[in-house]
Amino acid sequence: MKKLILFLSIVFMTLGASSAFAQKYAYVDSKYILENMPEYAKAQTQLDALSASWQKEVERMYKEIDEMYKSYQNEQVLLTDEMKKKREEEITNREKAVKEYQKSKFGYEGELFKKREELVKPIQDRVYEAIQKMAQAKGYDFVFDKSVSGSPILYSNPALDKSNDILRDLGITPGSKKNNAGSGSAPAAGQKR
Repeated sequence: MKKLILFLSIVFMTLGASSAFAQKYAYVDSKYILENMPEYAKAQTQLDALSASWQKEVERMYKEIDEMYKSYQNEQVLLTDEMKKKREEEITNREKAVKEYQKSKFGYEGELFKKREELVKPIQDRVYEAIQKMAQAKGYDFVFDKSVSGSPILYSNPALDKSNDILRDLGITPGSKKNNAGSGSAPAAGQKR
């Protein structure tokens, strides 16, 4: 009888310990979610249009510099040293101005970066809030983002992909843009999930 009680207590302790460490996992593909959100597509279109117009302006400015340089090369033999120096400075100053303009538009914390923050961040915040709400409602301990490069997911069970659930929670009918390449693949040899 003592052996049976000891055995049962060990079994219950083992089962209790393993259930205490059991955790629920899920993953989403935030890139897929964003691609299926009409307001994200609209924001991306606006950003692409801004970027294209600024890029066109940069190209126009560099073309002017190129013309200035060609003109300088053609006239160089006729110019005095002082005139050469002045023209070289003009070209150099114009190049600096274009690089500054380019940095102000495309650089880190440039206008494109700020516009992206203005247009895209509220959408990303909505997705994040929907993920948190779903995770709390369904009791998930961890939710991974499959679209993040360097993701620790070596194997993903398609049944755990909750991206479409997030889209439905946001009031969006899931589309057919989902690419399941790599889903359900086995972990690399010798590696565990």
